[in-house]
Order: sequence, then structure tokens, then C-alpha cells
Amino acid sequence: MQRENFRSRMGFLLVSAGCAIGIGNVWRFPTITGQYGGGDFVLFYLICLVIMGIPVMTMELAVGRASRKSAVRAYQTLEKPGQKWHIHGWFCMIGCCLLMMYYTSVTGWMVDYFCKFLTGRFTAGMDSEQINGVFGQMLSSPGELTIYMVIVVVAGFLICSIGVQKGLERITKVMMVALLGLIVVLAIHSLTLPGAAEGMKFYLLPSADSIRANGLGHTITAAMNQAFFTLSLGIAAMEIFGSYMSREHTLAGEATRICILDTFVALMSGVIIFPACFSYGVRPDDGTSLIFKTLPNVFVNMQGGRLWGTLFFLFMIFASFSTVLAVFENLLAFAVDTFGISRKKASVIGCIAILVLSMPCVLGFNVWGDLQLIGGRGVLDSEDFLVSNLLLPLGSLLFIIFCTTRYGWGWENFLAEANEGKGLKIAKWLRPYMTYVLPVIVGIILVFGLYNFFAA
Repeated sequence: MQRENFRSRMGFLLVSAGCAIGIGNVWRFPTITGQYGGGDFVLFYLICLVIMGIPVMTMELAVGRASRKSAVRAYQTLEKPGQKWHIHGWFCMIGCCLLMMYYTSVTGWMVDYFCKFLTGRFTAGMDSEQINGVFGQMLSSPGELTIYMVIVVVAGFLICSIGVQKGLERITKVMMVALLGLIVVLAIHSLTLPGAAEGMKFYLLPSADSIRANGLGHTITAAMNQAFFTLSLGIAAMEIFGSYMSREHTLAGEATRICILDTFVALMSGVIIFPACFSYGVRPDDGTSLIFKTLPNVFVNMQGGRLWGTLFFLFMIFASFSTVLAVFENLLAFAVDTFGISRKKASVIGCIAILVLSMPCVLGFNVWGDLQLIGGRGVLDSEDFLVSNLLLPLGSLLFIIFCTTRYGWGWENFLAEANEGKGLKIAKWLRPYMTYVLPVIVGIILVFGLYNFFAA
């Protein structure tokens, strides 16, 4: 069976960026920025993105493009006889499944809130208790959560079943263009709010006070974590798109462009959120509450708040659903490559499997609300821990070792693949950094992630 490819370079960039752009950009990034004092964190985040995010993404893309296969078959194609690197490919697919077990539910929350703002469920004059009650009522209703989760899963697999070009690429391009347009409109509106200047000062200007308050080490570590996790590296989410891309352009150049798009959305999300929060005197570091409690409070007190709330959650849908489509594509490609079944059959099986696997997260907020799993956390937090704190950093560490050492594919093979085409090339003198320093950085992320999770 001939392997599909992207119709255009722009399609590849937008789909890959859509995979990277998600809840981590517009939810996690502003929250952590608020927690670590604004401008200082943003500066360290950008530095970490360059020194860590781009190299690891380049490696994932290289494994995909060189093999023209999904994770398991990719390792089998590139590894030396007798090696067992392909076992990691299976863990990549487990990671993708685990991610979708809760990500589909959270995307469903975005759809739910979009509908609530569109239909006037949130109205001017509602107080904080009433707004908070809407979120609590949603989580306590397994039927409501299930309906929106099912909509997300079925729609995602339906689109992916059509094919890479006609389904995934076509729909994602439309969503990403709409997302970029929406984020600019929302950002401009936030900048016109009273008190917006104070929000932007907090967001962008470094402050020695914030470093003293949070600690330089903690701030840098948090920036490393965010730069790493925002790109969804380590579970072959990017590898699969490398397998569809052409050889016209170098991989470091393409990885840089994807990171720029991802970073643009993250930074613009801050431009939307911080001026709005400062204008209405609310905290910008409230985690889940920021999206579903704090911002709805802002919108209902804002002139034209129903419209702006509707547009914001439409933007959130595009950001999260683009990631859903990308991961679904990875799962389908794996099933087609590994078991030799058709894309449509894989879509049906995958749809049923994800629907069933997503139910624990749905029930974890109501029927199974008392269930405590890893570290005394609930279902969603436990699933997120396995993906974010274990599979992503460990997977990235394995990609680095595989690409840079003689125990795997090897530096020379990786370098030749990464530098094929026009554009930014990886210099040979970077070998010591990418072979020895980069694994240490990822190891630090792994250790601190585990420590912070269990120490909290």
C-alpha cells in the first residue's frame, strides 16, 4: 500500500503545529507564567524552547522521515539487527492512548462551554458563585460529560478515516487558520481593556522580585518543563508527521517553524488572558479555574461578553481538537502499519476503544469521585501524570539516545537525514551537546517532575 503524504508544505506545518498547539499553550502556559512571576518565566521559557525543544523535535521528525513508518515499524526499520528499540514504539502508542483517555474529555468541556456561551447560559449579572456552579454542575453530570466526549471522539475518527490529505490536512488547515485569526482578534480586544497595560507589564517585564520569591532554580525548571511538554514530544506524536513529509527541506528548519507557531499561540494566549485578568482584578494563576471559572467571570462582566466568551471557547476547541486529530492519526497509522488493516477498519476499532477508555475520566468527576489512584489523585490527574511526568520525558530521552549514539541509529545517520534538503542545518560541532548535555536536561525534567508530583 502506497503511503500517503501531505498535499503541501503548509499542510505539514499547520498539522504538526496543530499537534503541538493544545491545552498546554492556552491553559497551562498562562497559569504557570502567572505562578512564576510573568516576564522572567517567559524569558527562560523561550531559551529552553530553543536549546531543548527544537533538537528533540528534529530527532522525532528524522526517525519518521527516514523510515516512512509509524513508531513501532520506524524503530524496526532503523535499528540494527537484534536491537529492541521498537519496544519503545509500543509504549509510544500506549502514551497516545493514555493521553486521549482524558484529553477527549477536556476537549469536550471546551465544546460544552462554547455551547453554553453561544446559547446564553452565561448572562450579564451572574455572580461568582453562579458561574462556579455551572462548572460544578457540568462535572457532576456523567451524561453531559459523556455526550460531549462522544462528539469529540466520533468527529475525530470520522475526519481521520477519510485520509491524510482529504481528512486530517484539509480540516486541520481550516481550523489552524481560524485559530490564528481568532487569537489575534481576542488579543486586540484584551489590549483595549482598562488596566491592560498593567497586565502586559506583569506578563512581559522581568522582575527581580519574582525571581527572589520563586527561586531562580524553580523558575528555570518550570520553564524547562513547559517548553518540553508544550511540544508533545516523546510519544511519537511528531514522528508520524515526519513519515508523511517530503525531503525538500531540512528537519531543523521545519522544527523551528513548528516551534515558532506553537510559541506564537502560547504568547498570544497570555496577551488575551493577563490584560483581561488585571482589568477585572482576578488571579491569573488558578489552573483549571482560570479557564472555567475566572475567565467566564471576566466575560460576563465585559461589554459584549457573550460574544467574546463564545469566540474564546471556539478558539479553545480549535486548539484542543487539532491535537486530538493528530494523535488519532498516529493511532490509525500504527494500526495500518503494524496489523495491515484498512484505515476505515482501524478508525472503527479505534473509535470504540477510545470511547470505552475515556469513560473512567468522565466518571472520575462524579460516580467515581472518591476514587484515588496515583499519589492520592483522581483519574484525570493520574492519567496526566503517566503521560506528562513519565512517558513524555522518558520517550524523549530514548529518542535522543537512539539518534545520537552507536547503541541506536547513530549520530551520522541522524545528521544525514536531518540535514537533507534546503534550510537550517545541524552543525557537526553540536554533537557533544546533543549526545551528552541534552539527555541530562531531559533527565532533570523527569526527576523534578516526579518530585514535584509526589511532594505536592
